Amino acid sequence: MAWTAADITRMERAIATGARVVQINGERVEYRTLDEMRATLVMMKDQLSGAGTGRFQVTYPKTLRGL
Repeated sequence: MAWTAADITRMERAIATGARVVQINGERVEYRTLDEMRATLVMMKDQLSGAGTGRFQVTYPKTLRGL
């Protein structure tokens, strides 16, 4: 799902006011806990900044026997 800066702002406002229901991308989302909302906010920010794009680092083993 592609998050927008407006979605992040809505989530931050909901957290600040203590609301557990947020309207995001035309959908009503109800969270059970504040921790769940904070985790979702971190995920949204990561995806928007490109940190959660699924990139990974490949490393190759170095051996003495030339495997």
